[in-house]
Amino acid sequence: MFGIPGKQAVTITPAAATQIAKLMEKDGSMGLRIGVKKGGCAGMEYTMDYVSEIDPLDETIEQDGARVMIAPMAQMFLFGTEIDYQVSLLESGFKFKNPNVVDECGCGESIKFDESLASK
Repeated sequence: MFGIPGKQAVTITPAAATQIAKLMEKDGSMGLRIGVKKGGCAGMEYTMDYVSEIDPLDETIEQDGARVMIAPMAQMFLFGTEIDYQVSLLESGFKFKNPNVVDECGCGESIKFDESLASK
C-alpha cells in the first residue's frame, strides 16, 4: 500500500524470525500482525496480535517459518523498521529499530513519529 515495489516494509532479524515461528507454532496462528495505535507517554505504541486469517490488504513478510503482517495504516509508520528479538538478564522481547521515530519514552514502549508522516 505505501511500500516501494520489491522492498519489504520491515525486515526481521534471524532471532526475531525464530521467536515469531515459535509463537506461531505454540498458538496455532497464521502469524503476527504488527501495527501502531495512539497511546503511551510519547503518543503512539506498537501493537502485536496473533492472527487466524491473513487480511489481503496487509503486507505479509515471510522468513524462516515466521510470518508477519503489517496493517495497512501502519505501513507508512513502519517502513524501514527492523524487528529484532533480544534476551538479557533483566528482560526479553521484541525490539523495533524504526528510522521514522523521532522520540521515545524512557521505557521504549511509547514512540513519537515525525508529524509529517501523519499528514500523508
